Amino acid sequence: MTVTPSYTLAQGYSLRRATLFDLRQIHRLEQVIFPRDAYPYLDLGMLFIWPGVINLKITAPDRSLAGFLSATRGLSPERAWIITVGVSPAHQRRGLGAYLMVMTERRIHRPYVRLTVREGNLTAIRLYEKLGYTIIDRKISYYRDGETGLIMQKRVPPSF
Repeated sequence: MTVTPSYTLAQGYSLRRATLFDLRQIHRLEQVIFPRDAYPYLDLGMLFIWPGVINLKITAPDRSLAGFLSATRGLSPERAWIITVGVSPAHQRRGLGAYLMVMTERRIHRPYVRLTVREGNLTAIRLYEKLGYTIIDRKISYYRDGETGLIMQKRVPPSF
């Protein structure tokens, strides 16, 4: 059984539900964080109207967008997917990404959570491993530029 460490939100930051009103800011931040893979504006918009999608954001002390996460419960009663998660470069290394992940795992109500990450994104892979995710599959040429995508999964404790 995977044990997730306890995480707290850095002082002055707030966790909130992201809404359609946040779409423009999230889209801009996606473009900064994922210049090769940012979701198009309309695709991100669908995340706010599609049933079963959890959208969370973290705002900084100055109320700017510091990070976001979208996850779907999908059609499977067994599995949820983290669709996108990102933290602004100005707010990284404060545990915000881990906090978003843990808070999503608590809300998702599925025994397994999966995500896809670029094989070369070692910083993200280390974070996900620290949170209890393991690599379960490799998707060759998954990304537009041909890089392999790693499918990672975590068993979420039932008491979570």
